[in-house]
Amino acid sequence: MEKMRLFIAIPLPEPVLKRLAEVQHRLKGRVAHRSVRWVRSEGIHLTLKFLGDTTREKVGAIGEALTVVGRNAPGCTVTVEGLGCFPSPRRPRVLWVGVTEPTGRLEALQAAVEEAMTSLGYSPERRGFTPHLTVGRVRRGASRQEMEQIGEAVQTMAVGELATITVDRFELIRSELKPSGAEYTTVETFPLRGDQH
Repeated sequence: MEKMRLFIAIPLPEPVLKRLAEVQHRLKGRVAHRSVRWVRSEGIHLTLKFLGDTTREKVGAIGEALTVVGRNAPGCTVTVEGLGCFPSPRRPRVLWVGVTEPTGRLEALQAAVEEAMTSLGYSPERRGFTPHLTVGRVRRGASRQEMEQIGEAVQTMAVGELATITVDRFELIRSELKPSGAEYTTVETFPLRGDQH
């Protein structure tokens, strides 16, 4: 039985991906070479829910559930700004650019996606939703000194407002792990209710 590695995310417009690539370029100049695996900028998404390995048979039910979510969720406007890392600058593992959305609509959309997927048997995310765009992951073999350097770079590098994005849809995306890195294909697109203002 063929399985697909799937996740649900909001796609980003090309100009935003270019700005994220510029942030990566600036960060690269401040950290040890090869201490971070950088995410290819065209592969950066605002992830709402990671589903993982899913059988083809289940894709139809996922699509139906997400269509209902989209029909009921209004669009919103998000701001891309700031730099941070998980779990903390002292132990950086994931480097990210922040996403803010003051009305709570983005959070409500993610909660609706979470609920719809839980009803199909996917386990709910235990950590709270922190919207972010992953730009790099610290390599497992990074030394303490390299990690300190990465943490310091994240804390001292100013990343102001990069963009404001109108969110009017989200996607079910397939991720295929290839030697050259992950390749992403949109399986289905779900429009949001068009009343973001």
